[in-house]
Amino acid sequence: MQFASLTVDPAFRIGEVDPRLYGSFVEHLGRCVYEGIHEPGHPEADEHGFRRDVAALTRELGVPIVRYPGGNFVSGYHWEDGIGPVADRPTRIDLAWRTIEPNHVGVDEFQRWAGSVGAETMMAVNLGTRGIDAARNLVEYCNHPSGTYWSDRRRANGAADPYAIKVWCLGNEMDGPWQIGHKTAVEYGRLAAETGKAMRLVDPSIELVACGSSSLAMPTFGSWEATVLAETYEVADYVSMHAYYQERDGDRDSFLASAVDMDAFIDAVVATADHVRAVGRHRKRINISFDEWNVWYQTRFAGEKNLDIEQTPRLIEDVYSVTDAVVVGDLLISLLRHADRVRIGCQAQLVNVIGLIMTEPGGPAWRQSSYHPFALTSRHGRGTVLRLEPTSPVYETAAHGPVPVLDAVAVQGEDSVVLFAVNRDQRQELTLDVDLRALPSLAVAEHVALFDDDPDAVNDATNPDRVTPRRLDPPKADGGRVQAVLPPLSWNMIRLTTAR
Repeated sequence: MQFASLTVDPAFRIGEVDPRLYGSFVEHLGRCVYEGIHEPGHPEADEHGFRRDVAALTRELGVPIVRYPGGNFVSGYHWEDGIGPVADRPTRIDLAWRTIEPNHVGVDEFQRWAGSVGAETMMAVNLGTRGIDAARNLVEYCNHPSGTYWSDRRRANGAADPYAIKVWCLGNEMDGPWQIGHKTAVEYGRLAAETGKAMRLVDPSIELVACGSSSLAMPTFGSWEATVLAETYEVADYVSMHAYYQERDGDRDSFLASAVDMDAFIDAVVATADHVRAVGRHRKRINISFDEWNVWYQTRFAGEKNLDIEQTPRLIEDVYSVTDAVVVGDLLISLLRHADRVRIGCQAQLVNVIGLIMTEPGGPAWRQSSYHPFALTSRHGRGTVLRLEPTSPVYETAAHGPVPVLDAVAVQGEDSVVLFAVNRDQRQELTLDVDLRALPSLAVAEHVALFDDDPDAVNDATNPDRVTPRRLDPPKADGGRVQAVLPPLSWNMIRLTTAR
């Protein structure tokens, strides 16, 4: 058995958790919208065609914000196609994912759905094929009360009150050559700055997200952020980050350390943003919107250029194992560890497309294995993130070098501390000694862990609860210390509350 230790002390704080860290993403891609959240005629469909079972699972997740409508999709999207009587809406070819888009779900329908699940909308505008006019008109449609062309069109379409959408993405992954309307950093930065300025003239209260690099692996990474932020610093509030992880060539040790890569990525973007701040002598700080992240087996995807044009194809429907779920839980630990700068996060995506939730048309909806660490972290990871400096054994990885076996973060609430911890060792238990002497009134309320004798076990339509969290016997506090045993290859939540 291996041993690790850490100290929890409320004097050492990183920052407050913005609830929007637990956001998700719904794109018009594959079966995320159609046959995902929306399926008229389904036994669970409401009067607007949205699936009640999917909505219930989304509410259980505690998702406070959902990015929409893309993603690559937005770079060729005309938002006006999705408003007004559904029968009058045009059917288009979406070139991003080579699908037929019927436009049955648009701004108004999505806003109604988001409200029903307790989420805000994080709206993206098209800076690929469009620009200033389309973006400012969309802000007017969504946020202006009345008395103008677009606000009155919204009212005529059934929404008397403005939607008051707060967060807006200035395009999507504009550094990527695959993106419709791909631009250089200077081209994008100037367009984003002028578009954001016009949008703010319509509604000064909105928050704006400038496109960062599509991934850490992009050849323009770093220089892209520096150039874009130099152009947009006064108008942007956030710079976006996107990252996807997968197990490659059977190298599970490296895959389990994916959060090490995420940590380095965040640190690099923060450093670049702060460099631009210093050079420009700006007062405010640019924060991070990590608005696409997940496990995604991209090597299994043939690429959009190889797709036939069809409606509602089954695209990128990865089925997640116990191992994948542990990595997702660890990526959440990384995001929490940077809560002082990462204010928004969007797990990509909510349903079917690398989703936390899966559905069958006319059939059931169920939770993927990765649903569980997300739901528990969202529910209990609210409050102040405390700085930890664990002492842990290390192991060697091909991708990241020496990596700690233990990864952990603590979040302090009003009368509790919740410790989220991952044991990356695939074979051995890890005994974790937690020093709580700075919080003598706390006792362990529960220890929940996600692990399995079969690390490749998955949930599916016939066995939707094959992988679920298990309640372990809570360890006792003794002399201000707690010793918990973390199973091999496991994600853990140890919740401590004030003794009564």
